[in-house]
Amino acid sequence: MVTDAEWERIRGDLRVGQVFQGTVVRVPDPGAIGIFVDIGLDVGGFVDVLLLPEQAERWPAEGTVTDFEIWWADSRQQVRLKPSDPRYLREDFTGFAALVRPSWPSEVGQPIPVGRHAARQVISSRPDPQRRREV
Repeated sequence: MVTDAEWERIRGDLRVGQVFQGTVVRVPDPGAIGIFVDIGLDVGGFVDVLLLPEQAERWPAEGTVTDFEIWWADSRQQVRLKPSDPRYLREDFTGFAALVRPSWPSEVGQPIPVGRHAARQVISSRPDPQRRREV
């Protein structure tokens, strides 16, 4: 865990879409919440279930080394990631991004937004109406 000041410094150096090679370090509940990724920073990375394939068996397993892009970073000391490899990315990512984050293509390469605008960019925890999960 880093201090708030250190997190703000780290976060200030990050760019939307910046690519990191990472290692999947934990898949706590396949198909449910997402995966934890070590990207070599003093804070952890996380890929939300909404960005991963619907079939949990297609998720990268613990120990998998692959590229990840920065999707988001907010006040939580965690870098939100999206898989770069389409094998590990939800099948309809383009449509999903257009629905929940239409500004994604124009944000790539830009600093992580802060303040009021930033709060609107976070993926909500509401279920994705475009995606039905078999239980």
